[in-house]
Amino acid sequence: MRENENLNLREIARWCGADGLPENSKEVVEKIFDLENRYDEKELVEIYGYFLRTFNSPAVLEGVIKAQDKIRNAELLPCLIDILISKKGEDEFISTRAMCAKAIANLKDTSAVNALLYCLNNKEENYKVRFACADALGKIGDRFAVTPLINVVRDEDEKSLYLRESAATALGMLGDSRAVDALVGILETKKGIIDKFTFLKERVLEALSKLASSTDDERVFKALKNSLHDESSQVRINAIEALMDFNNPEAYELIHACLYDKDDEVKKNALVALYNMRGRGILDEVISSDLYSDGLKIEAVGLIDEYETGEEGISDG
Repeated sequence: MRENENLNLREIARWCGADGLPENSKEVVEKIFDLENRYDEKELVEIYGYFLRTFNSPAVLEGVIKAQDKIRNAELLPCLIDILISKKGEDEFISTRAMCAKAIANLKDTSAVNALLYCLNNKEENYKVRFACADALGKIGDRFAVTPLINVVRDEDEKSLYLRESAATALGMLGDSRAVDALVGILETKKGIIDKFTFLKERVLEALSKLASSTDDERVFKALKNSLHDESSQVRINAIEALMDFNNPEAYELIHACLYDKDDEVKKNALVALYNMRGRGILDEVISSDLYSDGLKIEAVGLIDEYETGEEGISDG
């Protein structure tokens, strides 16, 4: 990145207060944000690049990372990767590096995948940085990241369950059927904290929902079916959503049984899923039958009002 001879980068840095250790970091960041009102994109790339390469204050760097994310110029990617890698082991830069990973994800440049994997695969790395890198790999969408993410999901010795959760989410975004076996393995686990860690199971079910159209695996279907009886109502809801998109003739009846669930939100989500699968008939059934709760009847009437009354009114006119 060659410096524009018309820009006095040091003077710009002094104006922002970025040179040295600023006493008022909030004011410095505000001035960094104000640069977009003074310079065009090409100039901003040069200024932001200079700041990212030159300064060592977390406050300054985080301000620049946020500011550059507005223009999302790929020329700044090397600077972001350098901060992500070079500040390793420096506790004061943990948030800065996690922010870098998020900014890298927004650039969606596959050339950053190796750097993100480097941080993800390092078990000595701070979990916040690894979490951000896992999320970034999912957003960038490079299939090369699938196997490392699967390894994270499968790793029972991984200290951070939140990282496994993030890896599962990333696999759902990547949409690669190679991830199915590892994801189902989480749902089948009945070991202590894993079985009680509902957020991980929720993310796994969300990922499987995105992969449902690409698989008719009986093992996957069985895992989803069993998840309808999970202690967590949110896990049951996510299982309903996954089954809704699953190509299995039993799915409708399994979801239909959830209309009698003890949790009102589960019942409502089941009703919406059934309506999406088969249409108006299920709403009429619920409204006219004494088998269903008053709350579910109200929900059915609401769905008709929300999705069908307007259409009928147009056709009548």
